Amino acid sequence: INQVFMHIIGNAIDALADYRSVKSSDQLERFPTIWIRTQMGDRKTVKIKIADNGSGISEEVRQQIFDPFFTTKPVGSGSGLGLSVSYSIVVEEHQGKLECNSVLGMGTELTIELPIEGVREKR
Repeated sequence: INQVFMHIIGNAIDALADYRSVKSSDQLERFPTIWIRTQMGDRKTVKIKIADNGSGISEEVRQQIFDPFFTTKPVGSGSGLGLSVSYSIVVEEHQGKLECNSVLGMGTELTIELPIEGVREKR
């Protein structure tokens, strides 16, 4: 699971690397930010949400982000395996869910949902 966090947070950092503080539509200045939140799911799961206020990703890209070797980074900057490996760890190894929501111009949020029982058993 640590590897999952490293991949997702690393991608969020990359998304904000060229970000400049800008004025939003309500004229408030926005600064590059990453949020990490936790919450209980349905009493059987825990959710970890990692979000950034970067440029967001298109629906076309969002549908491919968990595919092996898919990357939007320049050649030599990324293997395209980080989110694919993360998906495998969360879904296949821990029987959880990994979902992405994004709005162009607003940012991206990845939600990791893990079963509590499975987490306890692996300790």
